[in-house]
Amino acid sequence: MRKLLRLIAYFVVAIVFATGAFFVGMRFHDGPLEIISGGPFRSGELSGTPASWDFLKERQQIEFQTLDPKTSRTVWLGVVDGRLFLVSGYMNTGYGGIWKQWPHYLEDDDRIILRVDGKLYPQRLERIMGGEIVPSVLSEFDRKYAVGSASDDAPITSGDTWMFEVVPR
Repeated sequence: MRKLLRLIAYFVVAIVFATGAFFVGMRFHDGPLEIISGGPFRSGELSGTPASWDFLKERQQIEFQTLDPKTSRTVWLGVVDGRLFLVSGYMNTGYGGIWKQWPHYLEDDDRIILRVDGKLYPQRLERIMGGEIVPSVLSEFDRKYAVGSASDDAPITSGDTWMFEVVPR
């Protein structure tokens, strides 16, 4: 019985070590892997801001990198009237505080880099706290991802969901 417990303990330690090594290694990877955050972008061609982001309207995810710290991730996106929006939900929950750290990075440095089809777009993220555009953006997210009521801007005004517009630097 003791040998079995020791074997199980070694197995658990090996799994924890391998998982930790994977996540540390991802900090050096060229971008994210699906929902796993990655390192800074090392590939891509620098591009100017497009006149309209409508070409991304049906895209499900987009990669972006913060500059401080230099980490990357994938997020859902919404395009309304050629303008690009990103949101981060669960901001007032315990697990959101652990899982959703990137919005807090933007408080000190709002510069980002978007990577789309091998092109890099240096941009900024400007937080939207309310206003006329909010219902349209929430409707677009609801259309694409079926994430809830599109007619109520309470998640944005309460801070449960943080909404950002991608704007040129």
